[in-house]
Amino acid sequence: MFDRDTAPPGMGIFLAKLLSHSLLSTEDQAAIAALPHQTRHLEPNDYILREGDPSDICPVLRSGFAYRQKITASGGREIVSIKIPGDPLDFQSMYLRTVDHNLQALTAVELTVIMISDFERLVQARPAIARAVMVDILIEASIGREWLLNNGRRNALARLAHLFCELHFRLHDTGSGGLDIRKMPLTQEQLADVLGLTPVHVNRTLKALERSGGIARDGRGIRIADLKSLIATAEFSDLYLHRDQS
Repeated sequence: MFDRDTAPPGMGIFLAKLLSHSLLSTEDQAAIAALPHQTRHLEPNDYILREGDPSDICPVLRSGFAYRQKITASGGREIVSIKIPGDPLDFQSMYLRTVDHNLQALTAVELTVIMISDFERLVQARPAIARAVMVDILIEASIGREWLLNNGRRNALARLAHLFCELHFRLHDTGSGGLDIRKMPLTQEQLADVLGLTPVHVNRTLKALERSGGIARDGRGIRIADLKSLIATAEFSDLYLHRDQS
């Protein structure tokens, strides 16, 4: 019988991500773990995928953090999602062949790179895996809707607290350790591009959250000090993360 703990390096955390929202038999898990793949290492700010390029790969984030971004013609940037260990970075290329955004490494990252064609064959043969792929895509869309609400209707303090709560629970659900025990890798400039604020406003908001006891700062690192306080500040509900899917 297949044991996820014996999966090849990089595939175990990928399976943990899929199992966090979908039921997969041991045979399905073994089939995913057996997919041909390569390991790729990238440095911070290196591009994983570029807008406008064709894509024939589905990288899985094995370690580190990455982000999706869109850039205006004048150079303005919006970070539209943060990717964490275990996340598949381009399931959409099974259905949309041209990359419509930039995907970059936020920190040094290690990727498990699977060919889209190999994953397509698996999806066609195994309905439960096909469902897991669609659930993952739908949850990412749900997170995107919440980000629109966050930036459009919440004040700066609630926006920042909400982002920290979300990342904490997403990391916790794949066994990566939440933001109560690990540090947030985003700079104030990057947080500004996530939240639609200026870096100066982000700095003031971080200080306010620190004074309230919700977060603690260690140099450039930020971690959660009081999760209940942050949840109250953000009026956070994890419904949009669909954590109970499986």
